[in-house]
Amino acid sequence: MTETTTQTYRVSDELQLSWAGITDRGRRRENNQDAYLAAFPLFVVADGMGGHAGGEIASQSTVARLAEVVEAGEVSTDAIEEALRQAVEDIHAHPEATDEGTGTTLTGAFLGRDDDGAWQWIVLNIGDSRVYLERQNQLLQVTTDHSVVQELIASGKISPEEADGHPYSNVITRAVGASELVPPDYVTVGLQDGDRLIICSDGLTKELTDYGILHFLRENADPGAAVDAMVDAALENGGRDNVTMIVLRVALSSPDDDSSSTEDENAE
Repeated sequence: MTETTTQTYRVSDELQLSWAGITDRGRRRENNQDAYLAAFPLFVVADGMGGHAGGEIASQSTVARLAEVVEAGEVSTDAIEEALRQAVEDIHAHPEATDEGTGTTLTGAFLGRDDDGAWQWIVLNIGDSRVYLERQNQLLQVTTDHSVVQELIASGKISPEEADGHPYSNVITRAVGASELVPPDYVTVGLQDGDRLIICSDGLTKELTDYGILHFLRENADPGAAVDAMVDAALENGGRDNVTMIVLRVALSSPDDDSSSTEDENAE
């Protein structure tokens, strides 16, 4: 298996980002309905649904519109939501799309600044793909799933332990393209040195527990090595779905730190 390359970008004198992304069809699916974008400053994963071709159409259309936002050089919540409106139109206009639930989840983050000028992640989410934060050797789920099971957990009708085997475990309540667009949920996260964001489709979380994800992060400091290790583990555990993920690592230093870095703004 080819090793995934880690991209590194010097954002400013005090901030450097490193990242790697990967997608795999898995062991049981005939095609890959996932797509991802890892292009500074926007990093997203989309998990398509809706028939043999529908999921691919939805996820790829959404990622393509978001790539245009990056190319235009103005990544913001407004620009993202306009891109998603255009993606919904693209999905509905596609000759191979169906009216039976063609759509995609979307989750990820982009780098911005808060009102005081400090760097922060703006995390976004529609559906049940997830963003995790690994900080100081602990893993936190930043996003909240838009799913029937999550609503049952929130209402106290089932426990989190009962969620995996629940008959509605794959039923999501929000998606891009499946109905009129609902804006993403947003969460802001300040940056700390050594932070890692994990952006993933549920093909990963179906096969690895949070502890399993944290284990492979502990074992692999390099983002490329981490994504390879986790996808390999997901496949070994069954690979029941497409598996897609991005790992981002934050390195903060003082402005007078003149350590060298490699810049690559053309990450795939």
